Amino acid sequence: MSVTVYGIPNCDTVKKARVWLESQGIAYTFHDYKKQGADPARIAGWIAQAGREKIVNKAGTTYRKLDEAQKEALAGDGAAAVLAANSSVIKRPIVEHDGGLLVGFKQPEWEAALG
Repeated sequence: MSVTVYGIPNCDTVKKARVWLESQGIAYTFHDYKKQGADPARIAGWIAQAGREKIVNKAGTTYRKLDEAQKEALAGDGAAAVLAANSSVIKRPIVEHDGGLLVGFKQPEWEAALG
């Protein structure tokens, strides 16, 4: 199974997800937004697959610091570009696997999809 985890290494939720994957013996590739960036085309695909509301992290401080034009763009066709430029606004982690996409870390969902 091919598993790619997208996130930020110092995020607590990403840390929990990576520990869970390792405890299950699931090999994965980690994509660090801070070092490797975030691809707008990939983000657009995530939005198409999971929905904008699920992909955008509105709870974080980075979202609150966005100006009104950026927040408006998040509601429309500019969402992928805003998220690529502000990767901390992407909900974490996002996991691409052979069976689909996981957004955030909810252990029961992960067990069902990857277990």
